[in-house]
Formats: sequence, C-alpha cells, structure tokens
Amino acid sequence: MNNNLETLPEKKYALALHTTTPELGLVISNFAEDTRAHVWNLGREVSSHIHQYLIDLIKPQKWQDLQFIAVAKGPGGFTGTRIGVVTARTLGQQLEIPVFAVSTLAAFAWYEKSKNSEIQPILAIEMPAQRGQFFGAIYQINADNSGINALLADTVFTPEKWQETLNNWQTEYQLIKATSSLAATVTSILELAYLDWQQGKRPHWSEALPYYGQHPVDV
Repeated sequence: MNNNLETLPEKKYALALHTTTPELGLVISNFAEDTRAHVWNLGREVSSHIHQYLIDLIKPQKWQDLQFIAVAKGPGGFTGTRIGVVTARTLGQQLEIPVFAVSTLAAFAWYEKSKNSEIQPILAIEMPAQRGQFFGAIYQINADNSGINALLADTVFTPEKWQETLNNWQTEYQLIKATSSLAATVTSILELAYLDWQQGKRPHWSEALPYYGQHPVDV
C-alpha cells in the first residue's frame, strides 16, 4: 500500500449519485466507520424526489461536511443521466468541492470484480442501448485493486460491430452484461472516485460532463 495516499480529513464525507436508470442510488461515506447507501426505484419521478432523498441521506451530516462528490456520468438513460450530472455539478459549484464523473460501465466492472475475486481482471462490459445497439467497453482492473483502466473506452456499437470487436480482441477477457441493478453500483462510483482523490486528483465541477453515447431521438 502506498503510504503517500491521501485520506479524507477528520469528520469529512464524500457523496455519490447514480441516476442513469429508473433507479436512484445514493451513498455517503467517510471511508472509515460510517457508510450509508440506499437505492430507490423511482421510475420517472427521480427529478421530483432526488433532492429530498439527498437531504434525508446527508443527515446528521451537513452539506459543508462533504469533501467531494461523485456521479455516474453514463452511458444510460438520457434524462436520468442529465439529472444526476446537473445535480452533482450544482452541488460542486455551490460547495466549491471537486466532482468526479465516473463511467457507468467502469463502475459496473469494478462492482462485479468486488463481488467475485475470481473474475478475470480484463472485463468486457455490454449494456443495451437504444435502437438495438449496445454500449460496450473493455476495462482492466489493477492487480492491487488500486484503480481501473479503460482499454476500450465506452462506445456505441451495432451488435455486429461489437461482436467483431470482441472476436478480434487480442487478450483474454470476460464478458459481463450490465442489464439490471445498475444503481447498486453507486458504491463503486464512490470507491473509484476516492481512489482518484487519494492520488491527488481534484476535478473542477465544470469538468463533470455526461456521456450519452446516443442522441435521445433519431436525427
């Protein structure tokens, strides 16, 4: 373990949001003895309830106790992704704290690896997209679990192109399909952000941008 890694100051917390699906995932943690995570299936009501759920989750901490925010940047549903990123950016701006935008697919890879240490360190993540296409990416998890690297960045594929990409991949990998319970990976969103935080990264809130991958309607 690198002893030079930074840790959160005493009594400071970090918050993560996951809104790229009809579920809302929130987690707050001080990366010590206190972590509180919840998932709600809100459907189209995410925008109506997210602020109240945030207020309830924060207590008894205050907004000023937050040291940074992390958010799932997509891919995912257009409206939900936008709500999460806008909320995170707004909080980051008002509180003057960093905002980490984390790939939905990267978080899913990290989540799956955390559940099963026997999984291959190179994971191809496949998620359904609109109009019969797929979101696809290939990630490698560091052997010491110090982070995750994109070997193939999040991209929209036709089924044929995605299969061709996998067939031509030169290293051993494991295919994982991200089809449900994505909001539960909000803990992975926070963990990946914390790894970057420990390495001294402090992204400005304005750098947190959504990744939609596709236009919300045909053009």
